[in-house]
Amino acid sequence: MTPSLDINRLFSLSGKVALVTGGSRGIGRMITQGLLQAGARVYISARGAEDCEQAARELTEYGECIAIAGDVTDPDARAELCRQITAAEPALNILVNNAGTAWGQEYKTYPEAAFEKLMKLNVSAVFVLTRDLTPLLEAAASQDDPARVINIGSMDGLHVPTVNRLGNFAYSASKAAVHQLTKNLAVELGPRNITVNAVAPGFFPSKMADLVIETRRKDIESNSLLKRLGRDEEMAGIAIYLCSRAGAYTHGAIIPVDGGTSINHQHAMD
Repeated sequence: MTPSLDINRLFSLSGKVALVTGGSRGIGRMITQGLLQAGARVYISARGAEDCEQAARELTEYGECIAIAGDVTDPDARAELCRQITAAEPALNILVNNAGTAWGQEYKTYPEAAFEKLMKLNVSAVFVLTRDLTPLLEAAASQDDPARVINIGSMDGLHVPTVNRLGNFAYSASKAAVHQLTKNLAVELGPRNITVNAVAPGFFPSKMADLVIETRRKDIESNSLLKRLGRDEEMAGIAIYLCSRAGAYTHGAIIPVDGGTSINHQHAMD
C-alpha cells in the first residue's frame, strides 16, 4: 500500500541554502523566486553589482535573498564568491549553474572569439564552480537528502536551432557540452550524495531571448508542440522538483522544458 504523501513537505525547501548564478534576471530569477517561495534561503550572483543587489532587494518579498556580485569566469571573483558563501554558511544544499550567454552571427563571419567566450562561461565556469563548492555541498548531503546541482543547458543543445535564422554555433555547442558535463559530474558526485541534473529550457521571456522572441514569435510558437512560450512558474516548478524530496532520486538527467520544441524540430528535420 502506498503511504500517504504530505504534498507540502514533498516540495518544501524550508531550511535549505541555495546559490543561483545569474540569478538577477531571466531564467535565473524565475528559479530564484521559486526556491525562495518554497522556503529556501537563496544567494544570487551576477556580474553587475547594482543589478544583483536590486534584484535581491526585490526578491526579498518572497524570502531571504542575498546578493554576491561577481563574474564567475574570473578566478579571483569566483574565489571570492566561494569565500563569502563558505564564511556565511556551514553547508550548501543547492547550486544552480545558470549564468550563461549567447552569440548569434552569420556563418561566414562567425568568430573564433565566440567559442572562446561561450565555452568559458557556459561550460568551464560550471565545472570549476561546482568543483570548488563540492566540499560545501558534501557538508549538506546525505543519502536520504542529497545536495543538488542543477545546470542550465538548452533545447539548442538537443537539436539544431534554426528559428532565429542566424548562426548560433558556439551557443548550441556549449549547451550540448553542458549536458554531457552534467552526466560526467553525476558519475563523479553521485557516490558523494550529490545529485546533478540539467534543465534544457526552450524559449522563456528573458533578456537573452527577448530580441528573438520579438522578431520570430510566430515561428517560435509554431515550432512548439504546445504552441506557446514557457512561463515563469514552469521554470520555477522544475527547479523546485529537482531540489525537493520529490526529486531526490532523479540523477544524471537532461530534462527539456520546451513545450516539445526539440522533438518537433527533430521530426521536421527527418
